[in-house]
Amino acid sequence: MTETVQIEESDSWLEAFEALEHADKDSPTWLIPFRKAGLAQYAKTGLPTLRDEDWRFTNIDPIRKTAFRPTLAPGILEAAMLDGIPYPLKTGNAARLVFLDGHFQRELSDMSKLPQNVTSLSMKDAVAREDLRLDQHLGQYTYHHDNPFAALNAAFFQDGFYLNIPKNLQIETPLHIIHLSSGNDAQASFARFFIRAGEFSKCTILESHHALSEGIYLNAPTTEFVVENEANIEHIKIQDESKQAFHLASVYAHVGRAAQFHSHYLNMGGRISRNNIRTKLNGEGLECVLNGLYLADGDQLSDNHMIVDHSKPHCDSHEYFNGILDDKARGVFHGRILVQQIAQKTDAKQTNKNLLLSNDATADTKPQLEIYADDVKCTHGATIGQLDDEAIYYLRTRGVPKAVAQQMLVHAFAGEIIDRIHHELIREELDEVVWTRLEKFAHFQNVSTT
Repeated sequence: MTETVQIEESDSWLEAFEALEHADKDSPTWLIPFRKAGLAQYAKTGLPTLRDEDWRFTNIDPIRKTAFRPTLAPGILEAAMLDGIPYPLKTGNAARLVFLDGHFQRELSDMSKLPQNVTSLSMKDAVAREDLRLDQHLGQYTYHHDNPFAALNAAFFQDGFYLNIPKNLQIETPLHIIHLSSGNDAQASFARFFIRAGEFSKCTILESHHALSEGIYLNAPTTEFVVENEANIEHIKIQDESKQAFHLASVYAHVGRAAQFHSHYLNMGGRISRNNIRTKLNGEGLECVLNGLYLADGDQLSDNHMIVDHSKPHCDSHEYFNGILDDKARGVFHGRILVQQIAQKTDAKQTNKNLLLSNDATADTKPQLEIYADDVKCTHGATIGQLDDEAIYYLRTRGVPKAVAQQMLVHAFAGEIIDRIHHELIREELDEVVWTRLEKFAHFQNVSTT
């Protein structure tokens, strides 16, 4: 039965691929086999089922039953439409990249705040530049075999962005990547990003995803980070899309010696959302922090799946993910710390906490350690629970109303994640974003104010 489903899925995407080949005749010769390899990899597995171990908590039948169409041609985004989106850093001092359905919107983007020696151009332009040699780099840090949506991205991406930060450049101005989805029914967008941080460089990158309407669509971006020796990258991602949307993102980071890679995730939107995060720690003395908060209500499902690969000694990694779930929402955390035999003196920690605001909300958590070295310090843990009645009672005995007491506890729970963001302005704005979102949860609408 599974094989039949896979053949049907492969045929559906094969038709879309034929349309892409017909419309994409001007691409460089190396890109065609790159795309075909992605489609072939997808065809081997099709979409995952609950029988696949890495997906056993996440039922994507609603995606399987929808005939999505890749967005091959760029749409037109008017400035007024962008102004209507309440995105962070709206009034802040930031460079800005704007995308609509995976296509770069040059006229609404502003790179003037970045230094001139930063190489920044759309992915459509980058693949045509022979001097960038993307044929030798694009896809070298991904693992298509473990993620069918990354494989589809390789096959169908039309645009995205290429960013190269040169050696020694310390960029104080954050770069904000704004993804907008038109929400047209059954559209699929596959934006592609390649970000290289040269040795001793530094940059803050904010990535946010928003919807212009409440339609059903698929958003499956792929980002490759190459963080070279002693570089410092802080990446903050906000996902606040349509409650009918499907967000299946892939992030791959290759981190060098003594570098710092801190990546933060705030997931609030989407009917089904999943972050596939893979980091390869490929140099001694580096630090990798993966830090996430997922908020879900209604029938939303938020899934966070990550592997941290310690392939060199003397590296630190820390993963902190908190979930706040209401109504019939589901949260999934599936994390694995892999310590190779050579990776002695590893210091790794993995923690997942889930707060259930409803008796119908559920959380599935699976933190894992896979260790082949013998001189390491590794810990992992997970909790699932409801608000602490004793803590609420303690606050109420001191004159705090019940609703306010619960809000204080939930805010503190979310604050554990938000407080780890280094960039002060982004941290403050996201704290407000989180609280505005939580105030709309049914739990806080129904709780007594006395």
